[in-house]
Amino acid sequence: MLDLFDKRERSGVFRSRLAEGMRRAEVSRSELARRTGADRSTVAQILSDDTARLPNAHLAACCAQVLGVSADWLLGLTDRPERPGDVIAAAMSVTEAARASWDDELLDWHREAAGYKIRHVPATLPDMLKSEDLLRWEYAHSLGKTAEQAIGAMQDRLALMRRNQSDFEVAMPLGELHAFAAGQGYYRGLPAEVRRDQLNGMATAARDFFPSLRLFLFDSRRVFSAPVSVFGPLLGVVYIGRFYLAFRSRDRVRMLTEQFDGLVREAAVDARDASDWLRDLARDI
Repeated sequence: MLDLFDKRERSGVFRSRLAEGMRRAEVSRSELARRTGADRSTVAQILSDDTARLPNAHLAACCAQVLGVSADWLLGLTDRPERPGDVIAAAMSVTEAARASWDDELLDWHREAAGYKIRHVPATLPDMLKSEDLLRWEYAHSLGKTAEQAIGAMQDRLALMRRNQSDFEVAMPLGELHAFAAGQGYYRGLPAEVRRDQLNGMATAARDFFPSLRLFLFDSRRVFSAPVSVFGPLLGVVYIGRFYLAFRSRDRVRMLTEQFDGLVREAAVDARDASDWLRDLARDI
């Protein structure tokens, strides 16, 4: 239910917020009058403490447009000065995604979420757990990208766990690991020795970093997830190929968190058993 204001209260709110908006936008009275098409005397009356004058709807909307705020905020109907379109833009952004795991924005998101739990469903294997040999194989034909930069980023993320700055939960499909072990699909041509060492390295990390690192394996025939990362309560990012869809709205971040937690609940291999499962898979190569 809306709080009801009398005209004097409403005009007082409008007057103070209009003045605040003008200060922020560095707009003078004469400039506001010129850009809204209003008389300078009209603007002066609205800003005067001695009157209870409110502008008409057209002038209120023009003032909001000039100052880059919402008319609802000027009128005291909301405490958020952003215009609706600006709120949406702030809640979701589309960012170009470099193929490289050391993409600057991705690393910035990790640093921003230091101290929070980071939930991650990788597109292939988790970048932070990839061996140097695997990274060199992946980046061998990537123009303008170097394996050394990807290796550095991987080491940076491992350092976060060693410093206990963030807990990491990783969920990935069993089928991806079976394809990796067999050298099929994306991993076609990857030498068996590299695949074996990679799985054993992941097994060691899953054991040594537990519980700061928890690796859950799910059956994608039962549940599915696109590649996604959730950086605590701050940010949810969906990877769609060339772009990241980044959400900062609390509702969207909560939805992505619930999606991830559902993968954990449905995991066929629990984090406590992931290390042994990976070693068994490596022995079959």
